[in-house]
Amino acid sequence: MLTTHKISADFFDDSFQLIAIHSNLEDYAITYAINSNCGLYLKRMKNDLHLEQSQSYSVFDWDDELNHMYWTLISNKCEVEAIIPSEGLFGNDVSTRTDHLIKEHKEVDYFLKVDAAEEDVLAQKIKAINKISKVITAYALDTETLKSKRNLIF
Repeated sequence: MLTTHKISADFFDDSFQLIAIHSNLEDYAITYAINSNCGLYLKRMKNDLHLEQSQSYSVFDWDDELNHMYWTLISNKCEVEAIIPSEGLFGNDVSTRTDHLIKEHKEVDYFLKVDAAEEDVLAQKIKAINKISKVITAYALDTETLKSKRNLIF
């Protein structure tokens, strides 16, 4: 008799905390500000996060081996250029659209993902991020309610 084994979809889910950051700063500038104010050492990863052919999100990470935490700063927005073919005098048009990594939080500019952080450490980092002059606000998000949670697991 054959036995069929199925792997549950939540088998691959990681447990992590998520900080949403609203800011108009470029990715390198927000990373520098977070590193300066929070005592982190985030560096740009060699490869960006690619979801589809045209979607590329910048990712900065740091493995805090001393405290056994892994920090990842991920951009939530990606500018995608699309060529619209047209007949006529001017040829093809190029339009740009903004895609989002977490579609249910389109207003968020960056996510700071923290693996294995304690609540008091997380609250301290949120307070430090909110002190950055160009940050509008930063707050913790409940990861259990995210529909696009799989986009943050890589």
